[in-house]
Amino acid sequence: MDNMNLPNDAEALKSIIFDYQNHISYLEEKISYLQKIIFSATSEKRKDAQHPENYLFLPGLGEAKPEKIEPVKVTIPEHTRNKRGRKPLPEDLPRDDVIHDLPEEEKMCPCGAPMACIGQEVSEKLDYIPAKLNVKRHVRLKYACRECEGVESDQGTVKTAPMPAQIIPQGIVTPGLLAHILVAKFVDALPFYRQEGQFARLGIELSRSTMVAWAMSVAKACEPLLGLFKEELLAHNILNIDETTLQVLQEEGRDATTKSYMWAFLGGDPERPTVFFEYHPTRSAQALDFLQDFTGTIQTDGYISYETLGERPGIIHFGCLTHVRRKFVDVIKISKREKTKGGTAQEIVDLIGQIYEVEKSLALQKLEPDRIKEERQKRVVPILDAIKAILDQRKATTPPQSQLGKAIAYALNQWDRVVRYTEDGRLRPDNNLVENAIRPIALGRKNWLFAGHPNGARAAALFFSLIETAKRSNLEPYAYLRYLFEQLPLAKDKEELRQLMPQHIDPALIPPAYAAA
Repeated sequence: MDNMNLPNDAEALKSIIFDYQNHISYLEEKISYLQKIIFSATSEKRKDAQHPENYLFLPGLGEAKPEKIEPVKVTIPEHTRNKRGRKPLPEDLPRDDVIHDLPEEEKMCPCGAPMACIGQEVSEKLDYIPAKLNVKRHVRLKYACRECEGVESDQGTVKTAPMPAQIIPQGIVTPGLLAHILVAKFVDALPFYRQEGQFARLGIELSRSTMVAWAMSVAKACEPLLGLFKEELLAHNILNIDETTLQVLQEEGRDATTKSYMWAFLGGDPERPTVFFEYHPTRSAQALDFLQDFTGTIQTDGYISYETLGERPGIIHFGCLTHVRRKFVDVIKISKREKTKGGTAQEIVDLIGQIYEVEKSLALQKLEPDRIKEERQKRVVPILDAIKAILDQRKATTPPQSQLGKAIAYALNQWDRVVRYTEDGRLRPDNNLVENAIRPIALGRKNWLFAGHPNGARAAALFFSLIETAKRSNLEPYAYLRYLFEQLPLAKDKEELRQLMPQHIDPALIPPAYAAA
């Protein structure tokens, strides 16, 4: 502002100075926040969660103390306690014995008699054998009639045994090699070019372009499973949704640096849940169109595209308490004042910590949903009411553009959806399960950086769907994919396809030892 235009009134000058001070504070806070994002650890774990100072005095509640979790009486059957020490190596691993014997001259006793072997001491060492490739030869026997030389046959002179159905009919790849390549890419985040180098060290020339072509062929063969995944989600009435960014280079009509999105949906049978990923070039609500016929409860974060879900008939929209907490954790990270006992952000985080202590105790007791609802109404709702009172009180005195102001605004905007989980004992207070499912994409993104084409992004969504669902059914990813790629060409109808889905397959068909077959 030009000095000539400054007002002469002292109160007006004070107001201008106050506004400038607020703006400077806002900029300093913003810089600190960005520095924390770039350089600080991202963990949201609470430190000294059980320390008495983390439990606060709140008006109307008295002194809030750590929840006293009543011990649950459990009858433990008699058992044999394992010897303390190193965990034994798995019994199913093959053993190679290396015998160590005394020299013959040391087997003689000083008395002159030969010593007898009375036992042995065994020390087990874990060895590693580098990956070994072998060639599986399909030998198809041929037959011909020596009498008529095929003259009397309508089927030709020679009959040859047919080749078994293959997921990729042409080429050298087997289900085992396919499973290995895809697990390395989508579980271990190993890009194809690094795998190319690994194969080269084993003496095999296998280009990344070949691996890409195989992955795309397998994805096309597995496409019928995607429709079944959607059916599985729509057949149940609880669904968690989240999304994460993904860069796709050759997206028609879009710049290569434009962000695209991978959407994650978690639902189905709670015992063997379904995780479904879908690629979409934007973050618009169009990615949710397949949920038009869904009825039930949907839990999400506060992103605006999810707003329309709650407006549909038959849908109850739940929020995420972790996202509320995360905003206040960010405030604590950038503000020294907020780390003191009286800081608003620390108050909120500590109270949310008390809620999770209650949730932990309820989970340990394995209560029925109705009992969980009763306990939440009695033990959680008062804490939520206390948080709401703090938010309402501090909103009026907190600058809305500050990080704390934004955290308060977010919490109040989401509040009705966040507290709604206490009305349904089947639900969790947060969206963490689907966030955990989406983490492998974020890990992979740091390694393979981008998808080269939208078709590649859609193939990745399919493989992530199969692998993450398999994990939640306690299936080892390599073993499951190998079994799937062997059996998929043999499936004749929709029901046989359904039986190959990881959430429906019998785990006994693919034990972990299958990976070593």
